[in-house]
Amino acid sequence: MKLIAGLGNPGAKYDHTKHNTGFMALDHYLKEKGLTLDRDKFEGLYSKQKINGEDVILLEPQTYMNESGRSVAQIAKFFKIAPEDILIIHDDMDMPIAKIRIRAGGKSGGHNGIKSIIADLGTEKFNRLKIGIRHPQKQSVVSWVLTPFDADQQKAMDQAFATSAKIIDDFIAGKSAQYLMNKYN
Repeated sequence: MKLIAGLGNPGAKYDHTKHNTGFMALDHYLKEKGLTLDRDKFEGLYSKQKINGEDVILLEPQTYMNESGRSVAQIAKFFKIAPEDILIIHDDMDMPIAKIRIRAGGKSGGHNGIKSIIADLGTEKFNRLKIGIRHPQKQSVVSWVLTPFDADQQKAMDQAFATSAKIIDDFIAGKSAQYLMNKYN
C-alpha cells in the first residue's frame, strides 16, 4: 500500500496560496483521475483507491502545515504503511518557481511540515516531491507563502502539477526513488 500526501493549510483563506502547493498538486492529480477525497478521519481528508492494481491512500492533512505529521502518522500506522511507501508533496522556498525535485529521506530543510512528519513518524526515511516556490525577494517569508501565485507563476506551476501527476503514477507503480530522481530531477 502507498500513501501520497499533499501538504497545505485547510480553509478558504489559504486556498491557492504558495504554502498550499502540496494540496494543489494532489488536487490536480485527483481531478485528472476523476477522484475526490471522500473521507474525513485521522485529522485529514483522504481517499482509499485501487490505482493500477495498487492500494493507495491519497491524503490532505487538515491539521495546518506545522502539524502535518499527526495526520500522516495516524494513517500510516492504521494502514500499516512503511515509510518508504510514503510520498509527501510540498512547497520548497529554496528552489525556483515550479522546479521539481524528488528526494528519498533526509532532513527537513527547514520546512515545518516535514519537521512534523519526521517527528511523528520517527524517521526521515520517506519520499518527498518538492515543488519550488522561490524565496521572497521583497517581503517576509510568511506573507510570501500565504499569497497566491501571479498569472505567469501559476502557468509554470500548472506544468509542475502535470509533471507531479506523472511522478505520482510512477511512484504508485513501484518505481524506486532513485529512478524517480534520475527521471525527474
